[in-house]
Amino acid sequence: MTKNVERFTGRVEEYERYRLRYPGEVIRTLTERCGLTREHLVADIGAGTGMLAELFLEHGNAVVAVEPNDGMRAACERLTSAWPGLTVRKATAEETGLEDASVDFVVVGRALHWFDLELAMREFRRVLRPDGWVVLVAHGRSQGESAREVELERILMEEGNDYRNVKKRYLVHETVLSMFAQGSVLQEQMHGEQLLTLEEFLGQVQSYSAAPLPGDPKYAGMQRALREYFARWAEDGKLRMGTACFLTCGRFSTR
Repeated sequence: MTKNVERFTGRVEEYERYRLRYPGEVIRTLTERCGLTREHLVADIGAGTGMLAELFLEHGNAVVAVEPNDGMRAACERLTSAWPGLTVRKATAEETGLEDASVDFVVVGRALHWFDLELAMREFRRVLRPDGWVVLVAHGRSQGESAREVELERILMEEGNDYRNVKKRYLVHETVLSMFAQGSVLQEQMHGEQLLTLEEFLGQVQSYSAAPLPGDPKYAGMQRALREYFARWAEDGKLRMGTACFLTCGRFSTR
C-alpha cells in the first residue's frame, strides 16, 4: 500500500492545477436518486487535493477528507480556510479512523483502483450509517475508439511507466458491483468535452500516476510524443478532448 500512497508524490502542483474537475451533475443525481441533503455527513476517501470534497462542500455538506499522501493532503488542507465544514485527516481507505456508523455517504473519486478493495469495502460498511450510500465517481478523458483517443492511449502505453497495469486496475469499478445488496445499485454516465492549451494538456497528462517525472529516463520521450500529438490534433491552439464521468452508487445489504 505504501507504493500506491506515494504514486502522486511530485505531482501535486499539476494535479491541483490541471486535473479535470468533477461535474455538478454528480450532486444533482445524488440529490434526486439517493436523497442527498445538506444535512448529510460525507466522508471523501482518497480525497487527494479535495476536488470531490469541494463539490459536496459547495452543496452545503460537512466533509471529512481522508488522504494518506502528505503532499496531496496538504493541498486539501488549504481548502479549510475557505470551507469551515471540511475536516482533513491522514489515514487510508482500509483504516480510516472514523467511528462506527458515523457518516451518511462514503464517496470515492479517482482513487478506488489504488485501494485494497476487500478491506476498503469492509471499512466503508463499518463507518456508514444504516441505509448509507457508497458513491464512486470515475471522471477523466474519454477512452473510446476515435483515432485521437487511440493514439493518446498508445503514447501512454509506450512512453508511460506501468500504464498497462494501471489501466487494468480500473476494472475494480466493475468488480465492486457484486459487493452491494441486490437491487441497491444505480449507475449514471455523463459525457462532455474540454478544450486544452498545450500547457494545460501537458500538465494534465503529467498529473497521471504513469507519466514519467522530470529526471526519469523516459521523461523526455513522453514530452516529445505529447507535443507531437498536440501539434497533430490541435486546432487554433486548442486540443478538443472528450470527457466521461461514470457514477456508481450502492448500498450494502442489511447487517
